[in-house]
Amino acid sequence: MLTEAQEQKAVAQYLDYTGLLWCHVPNGGKRNKIIAANLKREGAKAGVPDILIFEPVHKFVGTAIELKIQKGGRLSEPQKEWLQALQDRNWCTRVCNGADYAIQVIKELYGV
Repeated sequence: MLTEAQEQKAVAQYLDYTGLLWCHVPNGGKRNKIIAANLKREGAKAGVPDILIFEPVHKFVGTAIELKIQKGGRLSEPQKEWLQALQDRNWCTRVCNGADYAIQVIKELYGV
């Protein structure tokens, strides 16, 4: 089974291939307290989805994907709150367990 970082790399490679305007928000990982405090002061927010696609799709202004490992990944409360806040602002949101599923979702939404 792949780690979440390995899953993310696979999705990143695919998204780069598609030409869609997107970014990864690297909120995860362990950081020392000084770096974490600096990131927070710079505007880092807990729970922001892993992948933001800045391309309209259907009636939505963009797509936010929270990527989890294939089995066992669960949403935190801040992640749930961010996904809901983005939905309220007309974003398409998805929780995808594994790179294969995330890529399938992107293909279905954007036809790429």
